[in-house]
Amino acid sequence: MMPQLPKDHPGLMDGFRYERVRTLGAEINVAIAGEGPPLLLLHGNPLTHVSWHKVAPTLAKSFTVVAADLRGYGDSSKPDGGPDHSAYSFRAMGEDNAEIMTHFGFDRFQVAGHDRGGRVGFRMALDFPERIERLAALDIVPTHHMLTGINLGWGIEAYHWFFMAQKAPFPEKLLSADLNYYMDYKLNKKGVGLEIFSPQAMAEYKRCATPEQIHAVCEDYRATVSVDLAMDTADFGKRKIDCPVLVLWGDNSHCGRHFRPLEAWAPWAPDLRGWALPSGHYPQEQRPDLVHEALWKFFTGRDPS
Repeated sequence: MMPQLPKDHPGLMDGFRYERVRTLGAEINVAIAGEGPPLLLLHGNPLTHVSWHKVAPTLAKSFTVVAADLRGYGDSSKPDGGPDHSAYSFRAMGEDNAEIMTHFGFDRFQVAGHDRGGRVGFRMALDFPERIERLAALDIVPTHHMLTGINLGWGIEAYHWFFMAQKAPFPEKLLSADLNYYMDYKLNKKGVGLEIFSPQAMAEYKRCATPEQIHAVCEDYRATVSVDLAMDTADFGKRKIDCPVLVLWGDNSHCGRHFRPLEAWAPWAPDLRGWALPSGHYPQEQRPDLVHEALWKFFTGRDPS
């Protein structure tokens, strides 16, 4: 049986209150705390907003921090993906989060996204240039670059991109057969070890790893290799991100080992800076000290570059 935790996780999102925000296409679980300029935090797969728990409370001393579960993940709703899976496109997820920030009264805001959340932030920066002041993306290169430049090493490590994109219910049935095993395997990237995750956070990720979430995540990946790639292909060379962009990646992650992140981001982001961190794929869990420092400097405008 999956561990059960209350929504207000003591010792995780310390000081945050929770609200459920209805958007045009979903109901989103949101944690919010702090005062100051608004900062939206978006998580990756197979995580929830709790993946920010080691940096969000400290960031909330300087910012109004909004940490959301993406649609299909965590305690957010899991709508039907539709025949073309577009309900799980990064555009749909970006629209959710733009509506969330409107709900809280923020016309302009900054975004930090890890993994899938970084891809949502990327799409938001293109679709809502008048609203996004700065974007930080953790351990990703743009989807178009990744899917049009696949190499063997990345393909082997990122097997789930193509497995989870297979027609339903094939991946859902296999993954749901032993969700505890799957989560342990998925989160132990390149043998970095599960000890980088606090026991409470790991329990939360496993609590949320239900068959319903697995199906939603598969819809996310089906959308990525179809409608998301089509959007990015149409935009490549024609649209650029107007705001400053910070890219951070783990030197022991699939992103750091198989891509040159700054070169991959350069065609999209004229105002770009970034560097590798001594971590794997989950830098905000493994090296929260370095992630907090980098995000604080970037989002306060005290960017050393």
